[in-house]
Amino acid sequence: MKACPYCGYTNREGLLFCEECGQGLTDARTGPANATHVFEGNASDYAIKSAWGSASLTTAATIIVHIRDAADPLQMPLADKMTLGRYDSTNSHQPDIDLTPYGALEKGVSRLHATIERNEDVLTLVDLGSSNGTHLNGQRLTPNQPRVLREGDEIQLGKLVAHIYFR
Repeated sequence: MKACPYCGYTNREGLLFCEECGQGLTDARTGPANATHVFEGNASDYAIKSAWGSASLTTAATIIVHIRDAADPLQMPLADKMTLGRYDSTNSHQPDIDLTPYGALEKGVSRLHATIERNEDVLTLVDLGSSNGTHLNGQRLTPNQPRVLREGDEIQLGKLVAHIYFR
């Protein structure tokens, strides 16, 4: 594992750029990340295909949440803050996006599990200190620490898995 010198995020070995902030990583074998490397042969042979979707969206965007094993995706207009969780009649605070119909209780989704927040034209996902955790693309989120949400990302609330899309 390699820590990013800019944001401190722990990255997988062999990466040249931080998965969290995009800054170049320093490697003792290749020197500073900003040093130019001379390729032998065709440079396109070394091209890296990005697996990330866009992190940017318009003010009129619609958020589409496709829950695994659900017939139809949830579609909602963009709001500044949307809470994901499950409905509970005994709780005075209710989620904006109720996941109860998708087996939220059985899959360990907390009443107020996570939020999707809009900051200008970028969305972030924030775990609200949920009992069973929130994962973004397989990585567990630290409670109350926003992470950039990109189109096509997989989120997991407890054992409930969904993919996020923008339209």
